[in-house]
Amino acid sequence: MWSCKLSTGTVYAADKEPRTEHRVLVLVAFEIDALCACKILQYLFQCDHVLYTIVPVTGKQDLERAFVEHSEGVQVCLLMKEDDLENIPEFRDVFLEDESDEDDLDNDSDDPETGQKKRRFDEAALIKRMEKRKWEENRKKILFEYTEFSGYGLSSSLLLYDMAWKMSKDTNDLLWLAIIGVTEQYINQHVERDKYMESIAELQPHVSRLNHRPDDEESSISIDCLKVMFDNELRLTMYRHWSLFESLCHSEYTTCKFKIWTMKGRKRLHEFLADMGLPLVQCKQKFTSMDVSYKESVKDLFKKFQDKYSINEQDLFLPSFHAQYGYKNRYCATDVIYASEAVLQDVEKEYSDSDNFLHTLDLLNRSKTECMEKGIEMAKIQLSALVKQVQSFLDANLVISAGPFLYAFVQEGTPDVKFFAKPINLARLARFTLEAYCCVSRNKKVKTLPFVLGAHHNSDMGTMLVIGIPPVLDKSLKNCFGKAFEQAAATTNSRTLHDFFDSHIIELKSEDRSKFFDALISLLQ
Repeated sequence: MWSCKLSTGTVYAADKEPRTEHRVLVLVAFEIDALCACKILQYLFQCDHVLYTIVPVTGKQDLERAFVEHSEGVQVCLLMKEDDLENIPEFRDVFLEDESDEDDLDNDSDDPETGQKKRRFDEAALIKRMEKRKWEENRKKILFEYTEFSGYGLSSSLLLYDMAWKMSKDTNDLLWLAIIGVTEQYINQHVERDKYMESIAELQPHVSRLNHRPDDEESSISIDCLKVMFDNELRLTMYRHWSLFESLCHSEYTTCKFKIWTMKGRKRLHEFLADMGLPLVQCKQKFTSMDVSYKESVKDLFKKFQDKYSINEQDLFLPSFHAQYGYKNRYCATDVIYASEAVLQDVEKEYSDSDNFLHTLDLLNRSKTECMEKGIEMAKIQLSALVKQVQSFLDANLVISAGPFLYAFVQEGTPDVKFFAKPINLARLARFTLEAYCCVSRNKKVKTLPFVLGAHHNSDMGTMLVIGIPPVLDKSLKNCFGKAFEQAAATTNSRTLHDFFDSHIIELKSEDRSKFFDALISLLQ
């Protein structure tokens, strides 16, 4: 039996080389990059007629449970780039190579006169005991430094696409999945821009290779054939499937830049559109229904007026790719990400997490266009709820400075609170709120402060989700809250569950909120 976990890294466990008579167990995390990697792996298995079973895992307990059920007689192997091994501690610094040494140190003998145990204190034993104590102290230090910050490695989907290419089994569809996975890491701030650009540079030759066709072949290719093209994409959320105005009002950068939650901000946005010569009537109708001349000139107009409105081109444009298949189906990578994450986090009670997982796999199949359209509509609803919640935080002054960090809570009973009981949406709300608060605050120090956000999670269990994110000015994206949450919970005996793969997201008993946050404030002073 093989097994593999796909999240920020890919893990295989195998007793021997996979062959057609062996079944492979694939454990997949609830992340779009992981699902894209899973789809690539499915294709490779199907090419070689390998039997496989896919098990979605929401957290560490699910992963451990599934692994234990299938762990008899298997080894663990890692499929990853060598660069990701740089900061991993040496095995001998963390694990004892010979456990018998520890038994020898505790070996006692009987005193012939008293019949009581007499401990041996020979010189060799003392030296060994001192070395063991020194090793344990060093081990604690190494493990603390290793777990102090959390981050992300290379995209799993890119790693598996690279493997498919080296096996001469890569296709345009697999390439598109890798693009989606890489882009998801960036827009969710899992990797910094430089790493994202490195991945894009790695993908570009494959896009050219698989999509370059001589002119005489173009006419003979089916219209439904997938075409992937490089594009300097506007970072306006799903604007091709929304109105330009609504997209501007629901995209993090433009919403915060114009402060659209205020009357003055709305007025300035109207002025911006008027300066560009885009009538409001045109901007408020669906993008596909706009006059062709306006649609074709949107990007150029944004570039032309970006300096006047102090718009950062790097924040407004994203080097990326889009896919075209059929006459109507054109999606950029971010469109697919928002739609698929909305389906993955569907809050309808008739669907379980496993149902949402399978629905998202369907959405990533480009032939299921009806799933994509449904996902886009769901994403619009979730984004609208998110922007309303950000405005509520700001209007009611609910973002509080605790000294070493900022914090806020989504109260139980708040409209649409159900959306923020999901980790991906909660993380997106945290980033959006912090960016918006930094835009309105007159205190420049807030850009150097991290942010902690809590939201109601489970009524029956009386729990809430808590997430911590780094400051706006911290471009390294390293997160220290995983370790901080552990220590705050330990010192106060707060009832917490550290089950998510992201250590900076935890489940906390609502009753323990006050003492937990008091400890967190003291810890981070």
